[in-house]
Amino acid sequence: MIWARMIKIEHSVFALPFAYMGAFWSAGGWPEWMTLIFLSVAMIAVRSFAMTFNRIADLEFDRKNPRTMNRPLVTGEISLRDSYYFLVLTAIIFVISCAFLNPLCFYLSFFALGWSALYSYTKRFTSLCHFFLGSVLGLAPIAGWIAYEPAFALAPFLIFLGVLFWVAGFDILYSSQDLSFDEEKSLYSIPGKYGLESAFVIAGFCHVNASLFFLLAGASVAATWPFYLAWAAVSAVLIVEHRIISPDNLQRLNISFFTLNGLVSVFLFLGVLGDVFLR
Repeated sequence: MIWARMIKIEHSVFALPFAYMGAFWSAGGWPEWMTLIFLSVAMIAVRSFAMTFNRIADLEFDRKNPRTMNRPLVTGEISLRDSYYFLVLTAIIFVISCAFLNPLCFYLSFFALGWSALYSYTKRFTSLCHFFLGSVLGLAPIAGWIAYEPAFALAPFLIFLGVLFWVAGFDILYSSQDLSFDEEKSLYSIPGKYGLESAFVIAGFCHVNASLFFLLAGASVAATWPFYLAWAAVSAVLIVEHRIISPDNLQRLNISFFTLNGLVSVFLFLGVLGDVFLR
């Protein structure tokens, strides 16, 4: 389906499990079905909004980048007008879904839309754009937590930090393939600013921090052994990710980005499931 290609629906595996983690830990078990349903709709809607906004904002760059020339908005398979309609529709669905959850989710839904849209412009003025992206996905566990219990807590904030550094790390690695294009178009990125060697070191530092914050999140809720087993598996995945690619060999970058990173959120969610049902 063209729209699924447009928003890369398969990438939902990066954020949706973290939203469920927040909800299950907040509930201390299985949340109500209506909470999970509206949380799922809200997450899919806001992700669709963010991806569509990004495609619109980056259209002129995508037309000139060989890696992105086949995107539906570039090829004309989806019109710019239809993209704007879809953008408005997903924003409305997101806000309505949040309203069905609770007032706090509703009030914060407007901030979430604005923050997810802001990311699309950060590459134009700061090499910290990777961390902005991480903060957008990092809102998922907080959203999941307050979807069940409309109050802030330490655990979802620690997961937020873990997701922030995890996403920033793999986005730094992924952006390495656009180094020449970014330099040509005066776009900002950590590989462009510091070079590939330093970028890989920074990405590794980010993933060490991600592992640490995920561990602290488990400790903050006194998690049981299934979560720590999942955490160990995730840490191993992050190590493998840095072993199969290097500044001199980016051939396995897609395996690192899509396959290995897809395992991180799934493993952690399974760890949370095991934790809440073992208590």
